[in-house]
Amino acid sequence: MDIRNEFLQFFQNKGHEIYPSMPLVPNDATLLFTNAGMVQFKDIFTGIVPRPSIPRATSSQLCMRAGGKHNDLENVGYTARHHTLFEMLGNFSFGDYFKEEAILFAWEFVTKNLGFKPKDLYISVHEKDDEAVKLWEKFVPVDKIKKMGDKDNFWQMGDSGPCGPCSEIYIDQGEKHFKGSEDYFGGEGDRFLEIWNLVFMQYERSSNGVLSPLPKPSIDTGMGLERVQALLERKLNNFDSSLFAPLMAEISELTSLDYTSEFQPSFRVVADHARAVAFLLAQGVHFNKEGRGYVLRRILRRALRHGYLMGLKEAFLYKVVGVVCEQFSNVHAYLKESKEMVMKECFEEEERFLETLESGMELFNLSLKHLNENKIFDGKIAFKLYDTFGFPLDLTNDMLRSHGACVDMQGFEHCMQEQVKRSKASWKGKQNNADFSAILNAYAPNEFVGYETTECPAKALGFFDSGFKEMTEANPNQEVWVLLEKTPFYAEGGGAIGDKGTLLKGDEEAALVLDTKNFFGLNFSLLEIKKALKKGDQVIAQVSDERFEIAKHHSATHLLQSALREVLGSHVSQAGSLVESKRLRFDFSHAKALNDEELEKVEDLVNAQIFKHLTSQVEHMPLNQAKDKGALALFSEKYAENVRVVSFKEASIELCGGIHVENTGLIGGFRIVKESGVSSGVRRIEAVCGKAFYQLAKEENKELKNAKILLKNNDVIAGINKLKESVKNSQKAPVSMDLPIEKIHGVDLVVGVVENGDIKEMIDRLKSKHERLLAMVFKKENERITLACGVKNAPIKANAWANEVAQILGGKGGGRDDFASAGGRDTEKLPTALNLAKNTALKALEG
Repeated sequence: MDIRNEFLQFFQNKGHEIYPSMPLVPNDATLLFTNAGMVQFKDIFTGIVPRPSIPRATSSQLCMRAGGKHNDLENVGYTARHHTLFEMLGNFSFGDYFKEEAILFAWEFVTKNLGFKPKDLYISVHEKDDEAVKLWEKFVPVDKIKKMGDKDNFWQMGDSGPCGPCSEIYIDQGEKHFKGSEDYFGGEGDRFLEIWNLVFMQYERSSNGVLSPLPKPSIDTGMGLERVQALLERKLNNFDSSLFAPLMAEISELTSLDYTSEFQPSFRVVADHARAVAFLLAQGVHFNKEGRGYVLRRILRRALRHGYLMGLKEAFLYKVVGVVCEQFSNVHAYLKESKEMVMKECFEEEERFLETLESGMELFNLSLKHLNENKIFDGKIAFKLYDTFGFPLDLTNDMLRSHGACVDMQGFEHCMQEQVKRSKASWKGKQNNADFSAILNAYAPNEFVGYETTECPAKALGFFDSGFKEMTEANPNQEVWVLLEKTPFYAEGGGAIGDKGTLLKGDEEAALVLDTKNFFGLNFSLLEIKKALKKGDQVIAQVSDERFEIAKHHSATHLLQSALREVLGSHVSQAGSLVESKRLRFDFSHAKALNDEELEKVEDLVNAQIFKHLTSQVEHMPLNQAKDKGALALFSEKYAENVRVVSFKEASIELCGGIHVENTGLIGGFRIVKESGVSSGVRRIEAVCGKAFYQLAKEENKELKNAKILLKNNDVIAGINKLKESVKNSQKAPVSMDLPIEKIHGVDLVVGVVENGDIKEMIDRLKSKHERLLAMVFKKENERITLACGVKNAPIKANAWANEVAQILGGKGGGRDDFASAGGRDTEKLPTALNLAKNTALKALEG
């Protein structure tokens, strides 16, 4: 049975509109990931946005529970039903039907469509919900209905937000496999398994814990697809179902192990984590040192450790990820489109971690021998695994689990020295939705006329302070927000900054518009008051000339994305942008830095479209039609049924609500000023056009003239080459030649200390003069020892050698296999460091 389709069709037949799964990265600053089916409907439940014309909805929502408050990561692989990524089947009512219909629909689907026997079903309700008890008594005997407290039967998404009592449907899996003392209805055993949670959404909990009735009581239900699949197939573990069979087969082929072996938990970890990695990468999350990217990194590294346990010492997860992409491509087409990019990025991240995994495991296993009698693992070692070898703390705890041990958290936290907890960085919500409740109840969305004009008469509906408390008037020198009945000011969005400008009262300047933002469908402008204004005043709103320059950079951004896709491939997708009046910044998915030839091609393509003077076209159409026409869309963006499409003939077509030039010729010219990396798999291009393009050319021309004067040569390249030759000829003999050199088994060994000179340059000179070399040069300066080392055709890695020696000096090093540098402040240990450097080299040469 196709449970997903069966569920959606059932509720569509009951008058529900089918909604697609929203992105795993929600448009909600209070959430790390989408963790429930109702997330995309949160603003409807709270009344922030109007309920849709069809007040019933159904969806199969991809959810993620790893990081943040809802975190199942550490349990995955060790329990029958925990997952990082799973699908939540749900039906929703926005003030339409309530408890009676919700219970009726659930009972019908469970007993008729899924075929579960009524005699096996049990019900839980909130201890104060007598109404639900009476409704359930129509279907089940009262002795199968159990009242439970807030802990079990009161649902809330977080510390604040929609909430209410809930009722759950349980199924008795039978006593054949469950004979424990807790295997009774309401006990902690697994015999009675919850399959569907019906939330009767009645309240909104504020940040201070106060419950307020929602505008209209609503329904939110959730049923895990993986759990139902296992139950229908009479499996006691979700991972044993057909949903995971292709992944288990791939892991078995890679490891030459059987799924039923002692490594079954590791099979399950790898299968689960491969699903999470595939979907997160495909949806634009990239490996990073903080926030969602760090959670993704933790998931991958946990999977690699379990692969390591099964004997996999090389990159392998990318292959399992590829199977995930194929398995779900018929439901989520973007997985097929991005499969190659997803596998490549996964492989590269694996390679990075595998460089340190084995060394980290050696340190871990050695440290296990020194566990104290309480089985507390040294926090300092845990921190070293984290800081030096890239082992997330939860990975170390996972490894300790099988030994009945845990990390000394006090010691670990002390070593962290109040570092920001990376898995929660950058996603704290700053704006409390409750602040806007009164405003949203009092004001309808204001009219935006900025596509047609940059100036219009408008009525000031209200003024608000920085906390959005309404003010009766605004006085000179104050900074306040204004809500205009009609506004030409474009609110920040789509990467473009908000409009600036002026408000006139009569013929006088009454306020400067500093910024414009959209909060819950209302366009607010931030003002610096010059002349007193009060609610109801009539003003003239004028957009500043900066608007035109912003429009040039915005249109250039569209052309840039098309050019990148043409030069680099269709895997390129937008990962972020910033559009200002003097520059643009565009982040995009790509695995490696662009070379000079690629950058030149991109720049030339954009300018070619500018010189064609392509006319812009704006159309409004259904979302599906826009996608069929090839319009590019942001994966993380939530779009309405009807969308605005901006195109420049054959050059570009995108979903966009922003301001653009009427034809590309008005952009003037385009110049890339910088290309850099943002995070693993994400590159950034910064560029200028319009007036900024002209200003850059003017400044560079001035610098070129000055260079000619300084070099006394109109041919700048020739002048620089002449100067370089002069400097080279004036250099003294290399200081490094005074260092002692020994030849050991055909390798020249250099270990010594110098007082002056650039030690990195010395290493370069030594490498250029010796065919086989091991060299480490030390230098003392400013109460610190620095060292540089080079390796050429010799059996040791420079980065490992430098790091080992640096630890003696109280520091650490880094670099490549052939060159590394390091430093430390323990100057008294210099003799010891010299001896270690030489002995390590000799040992490597003798070995």
